[in-house]
Amino acid sequence: MNETQRLLLVAAAALIDPDGRVLIAQRPPGREMAGLWEFPGGKIETGEAPETALIRELKEELGITVKLPCLAPFTFASHAYPGFHLLMPLYVCRRWDGTPQPLEHAALKWIRPRDLVGNADYPMPAADLPLIPMLRDLL
Repeated sequence: MNETQRLLLVAAAALIDPDGRVLIAQRPPGREMAGLWEFPGGKIETGEAPETALIRELKEELGITVKLPCLAPFTFASHAYPGFHLLMPLYVCRRWDGTPQPLEHAALKWIRPRDLVGNADYPMPAADLPLIPMLRDLL
C-alpha cells in the first residue's frame, strides 16, 4: 500500500446452510463492481468492531439477525485495488434468525464453495477469490 491509497475496512460473512452451501450476493447495478458476486457484509465505521459492523450489515442487506457468538473468525483478505487497499476479515456463520432476502443486492444464491472455483457464472471481486479454496477445504 502506498501513502496515497486509502485503507478500506470491511467485514464479510460466509453464511453456511445445513447442506454445506455458502450464500453469495450479487452487487446491484449502479454500484462499484456491479454484477459481481460477493460474500455479504460491508464497511466498518469509525470506532466500530468488525463483528458489530457485520451484524449491522447483515441486518441491513439481508434482513437477518446474527448474534455475536454465532460469528467465528475464519480468515481475511488483503487486496490492493486501484485507489484503495481493502482489508476484509471473513467470518463463518452457521446460525441466524430470519431468511436472507436481497434487500440491497440484485440476487442471492446458495452454492457449494467447490462450485465457485473458476465458475464464470458467478464472477467475484479479486479480493474474494483467494477465500474460495479455504471455504472449499472447510466444507
